[in-house]
Amino acid sequence: MKAPARAAAVWLAGFCSFLNLYAPQSILPMIRDLYGVGAVEASHLISATTLAVAIIAPFTGAGADMIGRKRVIVTAMVVLIIPTVMVALSMTLPAMVFWRFVQGLLLPPIFVVTVAYIGDELSITEATGVAGIYLSGSSFGGFFGRFLSGILFEPYGTRGAFLGLAALTALAAISVIALMPRERNFVPSAGPAHALRHILGHIFDPQLDAIFIVGFGVLFSFVATFTYVNFYLAAPPFNLSAAALGTIFVVYLVGVATTPLTGRLMRRFGRRRLVIGALGLSIGGLLLTLIGNLAVIILGLAIGAGCGFIVQTASTSYVAVSAQRARSSAVGLYVTCYYIGGSAGAVLPGYAWSRAGWPGCVAVVVAMQLLLITTVARFWREPAAASRAPGA
Repeated sequence: MKAPARAAAVWLAGFCSFLNLYAPQSILPMIRDLYGVGAVEASHLISATTLAVAIIAPFTGAGADMIGRKRVIVTAMVVLIIPTVMVALSMTLPAMVFWRFVQGLLLPPIFVVTVAYIGDELSITEATGVAGIYLSGSSFGGFFGRFLSGILFEPYGTRGAFLGLAALTALAAISVIALMPRERNFVPSAGPAHALRHILGHIFDPQLDAIFIVGFGVLFSFVATFTYVNFYLAAPPFNLSAAALGTIFVVYLVGVATTPLTGRLMRRFGRRRLVIGALGLSIGGLLLTLIGNLAVIILGLAIGAGCGFIVQTASTSYVAVSAQRARSSAVGLYVTCYYIGGSAGAVLPGYAWSRAGWPGCVAVVVAMQLLLITTVARFWREPAAASRAPGA
């Protein structure tokens, strides 16, 4: 019973985090029009949250290495309800951006520590499979947050959308408290100085640095694509509504299907070859979005989502098995790089959008993915299958 309960708790932790992280994306064009701002200003509802995640993630990892896993995860899930409600009650865009930043501060204690929990409690083979379950929950949460925002926005506005998200967050927190087993293999680190030494060790590890670069580029690509495609599809000739834009994010469900298969695909093709192939296929999907047909654009987005989650599953599990100690700190650094990439992906392509529209955004993302292919081909190596000690 413990294994299914653990899997369900891990899935819910991923769902809760990503339910909230990107929820405003589907309604950004409507928020832009509501407050009379530009696309870049509206995108701060995404970049503020991802920036907060990037700032707090390494400290989350170091803290969890000292005080434990489940306690940190469930506390953050409960407290997350407060800023989610405050976003709903905000009357101005700066107030919404502030509370979105506060939300971001509470997300790493959930997903950074969940990934470390997986790495500590399970063998390498089991960890890859459960990481896939976690990321399938993340991908479904990413879809459902955007979908729910779009569906609720038209009848109830931003207040109804975010109150709905707060209610789901509360249900997920209660479920994780009940289902997640306490950690058995956690060994606390000696203190902050000890944790800092481990962080510095991770920074100067070339293998981990190559994974961190891929993390940066993966979320840069995701956020750039799924932020600015909304402005593209809300404009003529498509003129999609908030509800329709929210429904477009059903392509994220491709991630639900692909992430549990990633472990099997890695065993068949190898991690390095699989990631390079997925990135190449993702570029093909992006190019499809340049064809002015809505069905083809959705197909291209689905290909990009599926391939992106394969790369993210492979990268996340690679950190967990490559770091020989203080895995929370290693995952925290990965998440920092990942969400710095997300913040950059929310803002920088906006300047390409203002000059060249959607083709300019596609060019920026394709360039990033070509850089990732080069990094993986040059620096990634297959991890040894040797056993490892379970502690932090």
